[in-house]
Amino acid sequence: MRIAASIMAFNLKNTTLSVSAGRPGQFPDNSLPQIAFSGRSNVGKSSLINTLLGLRGLARVSSTPGKTITINFYNVDNKLYFVDLPGYGYARRPAAEKLRWSRLVDSYFTNNPNIELLRLVVQLIDLNTGPSADDELMLDFLTRSKIPHIIAATKVDKLSKTKCAEALAALKEHPALTGALVIPFSSKTGEGKNALLTEILKAAQPQRK
Repeated sequence: MRIAASIMAFNLKNTTLSVSAGRPGQFPDNSLPQIAFSGRSNVGKSSLINTLLGLRGLARVSSTPGKTITINFYNVDNKLYFVDLPGYGYARRPAAEKLRWSRLVDSYFTNNPNIELLRLVVQLIDLNTGPSADDELMLDFLTRSKIPHIIAATKVDKLSKTKCAEALAALKEHPALTGALVIPFSSKTGEGKNALLTEILKAAQPQRK
C-alpha cells in the first residue's frame, strides 16, 4: 500500500511520552494539535498507538484492564500530540476510581484551555463485540458536541473474512455511528494502519482561516 506524503512528512518514531496527566492542571499548554484515542478497557488502544508509531512498548499494554487513570500525551515529532484517554467500562473498577475517570475525561473535553487544538477523536470499537453501552454514550457525546471523530474497528484478525465483512456492515449501520468513517484495524497484521494514519495526519494539518 502506498503511504501518503503527509505520513512521510512525520518522523513517527520520534515520539516520547510528554505528560501523564492525572488532573487538568497538568494538561500541556502549547500550540500542538491533538488527536485523542478513546475506547473501553481492553479494546486494544495501547497496541493501536504502538502500531501506528512503529514503536514497541511506548504506550504500555496493561495486564489489568482499567488500571490506568491518567491522560497520556505523546509528543509526535514535535508536530502533534497523540492523547491516550484512559479506558472506560471496566466493571471491577471501584466506584471512587470510576468517578475519578469520569471527572478527568470530562475535564479534558470541557475544562481544557486548549480544546480547540483537538482535531480528531479516534473511537476504538472491538469488531468482535460491536459497540458497548459506554461506546454508545461516548459516540453520542462526540456527535452532540460536534467533535470530529472516526471509528477504528479493532481486532479484525480474530474474525474470518466472511464474519469480518458481516460485522463491519452491521457496525456501519449502527445508529450511534451517524455516518462516521469506519476503518478496520489489526495491531497484529497492521491492517488499516496506513488508512488510519492518513486520516489522523490529515486532521492534524494546519487549519485554513
